Amino acid sequence: MSVLAIVLPPRERIAGASGSDAGAGLRAPDDYAFVLSADGTVVTQTGRTAATLLPKADRVIVVLADADVSWHRIKVPKAPTARMRAALMGVLEETLLDDDAAVHLVLAPGAQPGRTGWVAVTHKPWLAAVLNALEAAGADVEKVVPASAPVAQPMGHFFVDEGGDGNQGSIYLVFARKDGVNCVNLDGALAKSLIVGAGELARWTATPAAAVHAERFLGTRVAVLTEAERAMLACRGATNLRQYDLAARHRGMRALRDLGRRFMLPEWRAARWGLAGLAAMQLAGLNAYAWHQERTLERKREAMNETLRAAYPGVRTVLDAPLQMQRETDRARSLAGRAGDADFESLLGAAAAAWPDGAGPAPTVRFEGGKLTLATPGWGEQQIRQLRERLAAAGLAAEFAEGRVAVSRRTATTTTTPAGR
Repeated sequence: MSVLAIVLPPRERIAGASGSDAGAGLRAPDDYAFVLSADGTVVTQTGRTAATLLPKADRVIVVLADADVSWHRIKVPKAPTARMRAALMGVLEETLLDDDAAVHLVLAPGAQPGRTGWVAVTHKPWLAAVLNALEAAGADVEKVVPASAPVAQPMGHFFVDEGGDGNQGSIYLVFARKDGVNCVNLDGALAKSLIVGAGELARWTATPAAAVHAERFLGTRVAVLTEAERAMLACRGATNLRQYDLAARHRGMRALRDLGRRFMLPEWRAARWGLAGLAAMQLAGLNAYAWHQERTLERKREAMNETLRAAYPGVRTVLDAPLQMQRETDRARSLAGRAGDADFESLLGAAAAAWPDGAGPAPTVRFEGGKLTLATPGWGEQQIRQLRERLAAAGLAAEFAEGRVAVSRRTATTTTTPAGR
């Protein structure tokens, strides 16, 4: 799964700005430094370009600079998720100097209500402007992560400040530990005081330009870690600052896409092969079952045809065995002088048996095409309903129209006309 890390520079901070310069620190950058990894681990490509020209990747993650995220350890308030941000703001109101609308607060993973936990704080309008600019350019940002976060094992990283000349005054140390994250200049006693006691427990890294200064400062060797490699490490962090009102829209579709991307990872290859094999087996089984059902139906058709030929040897060509059987049976019954279910005598007898109580005889009677039509002048709703119910019990249908009732043998396609129509 490819990962595109967009590494943001520290936010511009212009003291005393006014007028058109007041919002300079809130503008999104004109171009972005990026790190592309084909597998999410090894750096494939680095560069800087406009937002519209950023490379495409399965996942897009924004990495904030260490100076743009502050960490505060508090007792997590007991509040529902929908009100957690307001509760956090109430706890940190005296600590933070900015207005409520200017800060974005996110609980670190693992923080439990009623217990001590970490809160990450960053500048909300600036981050919102960056996210809006990236999404307007077509970059679907999945996460926003800090470059560093509090960790149990101390970790220190040395780097040269952008625009620095490489001397001692431009080297910075980011030191993360269980007590928080600090970003300090090596010039002064603060950096020395931070690393006191860390000893061999700490893991030290440095960019190539800062490696010599870091080794001189520590008196020991450090591992070289480029800013691109550090960005890839930050992308695997658990803290996601894209929450609350900065959360990504269309979470359901994003979750579905993430699930699909994860399913295509190499570790899911066995599962993919298994599902493909299962689908193939199901398809083969359905085809085999369909073939078996077709053979069964064919045997039944042959049996019906043989029954028709045996009962009526005069039938030479079988096209529709049930229909031909019915026709031959009706013809034989007619030759024998016996009335069928749809003949005049049968329908007239059924109509007489179902005739409504108190109704007079039908003035006219007509039989045509298996339908017996009787005149019913002056009948009321009760008489019509009574005749229809009695005929329905005998398997016959009654259609009333214009003072007449048509009685016929009920079939699957027979519909009953409502009374009075």
